[in-house]
Amino acid sequence: MAPPRWTTTASTVARAARVQHSFLHRHPDLHAAVLTASTQPQPPLANGVQVSTASLRADPLNAQQRNTRLHRHVLMPEARLSEALGQAAVHAVGLQVAGDSVALRQRITELEQLHLDLRRQLEERTDELLAARAANRELMAALNRSSLP
Repeated sequence: MAPPRWTTTASTVARAARVQHSFLHRHPDLHAAVLTASTQPQPPLANGVQVSTASLRADPLNAQQRNTRLHRHVLMPEARLSEALGQAAVHAVGLQVAGDSVALRQRITELEQLHLDLRRQLEERTDELLAARAANRELMAALNRSSLP
């Protein structure tokens, strides 16, 4: 069995050379050599797979994205199951007749439309009131100017 392969970093080189990590940082030529080696592709493993630092860094990100996709995939049937169980429980208890939900949705739609109509009427009347106030101010100003001696 082949020994495990590690990426080339200052820490792994220092550990293998049995020197302090700071030793490599104090010698710019050694540190540059470590950085250069870390960007080079690693030689293939015994089974022919080649591992690079970039691929090792990408693995956790890929795993996280896959977990997110799987989590979303699991949430869809859970939501459908929850909805079905909820409806079954409501029908079993007898709280709702099948047609009630349709009638309630229609009533909600009607009330939402009424709300929008009333809001539009209120805005129109507010605009009319503001215009009437402006005209009243102008008339009062004209009346005050004409009554001055």
